[in-house]
Amino acid sequence: MDSHLDNRNSAHREDVIGKQCSIRVCKLFSPRIALVCLVALGVILLDQVSKRAVLTNFYPGEVRQVIGGVFNLTLSFNPGAAFGLWSKLGEGWRELVLGGTTLLALGVVGYLLTRPNYRSYRAQAALAGILGGAIGNVIDRLKYGAVVDFLDLYLGSYHWPAFNVADSAICIGVGVLLLVGVGEERLNLLT
Repeated sequence: MDSHLDNRNSAHREDVIGKQCSIRVCKLFSPRIALVCLVALGVILLDQVSKRAVLTNFYPGEVRQVIGGVFNLTLSFNPGAAFGLWSKLGEGWRELVLGGTTLLALGVVGYLLTRPNYRSYRAQAALAGILGGAIGNVIDRLKYGAVVDFLDLYLGSYHWPAFNVADSAICIGVGVLLLVGVGEERLNLLT
């Protein structure tokens, strides 16, 4: 009789454990996580494909005009962070600072993805764009020791620092987060 009860208890425990695991799996594959993964992977893929196309068809410093007076394509390598930040740091220090900054940024994005204030689909997509952009640029650093930039916006003789798809995704993501935050603040003020 005791063995029969032990078997029932064991079966019950396995059933409970199985249900807990299936709940975890369902949470793992929620629509929000699917959105984050799809957007981040899409950004990474578009970023890497565009960089590969430029690396294949341009030599460093080559400029091809797309829209006169406004937009060129050019191949450049940025050893620093956004817009050349920290590019003048010495070898070793630059990598240490960039690695720490990247880890901090990825940690902040990961943390924000779990926060209730960032649960809207817009906020999750924006964070995913930032995540994908950061990963795209990390891939470059690991492959080339610098980030591949090729988009050159300018007006007259003033040129915005060259950038890429990953940088664009990061900037758009931050912009959307700011707009979402401002929009939520306005809604709170109205209520």
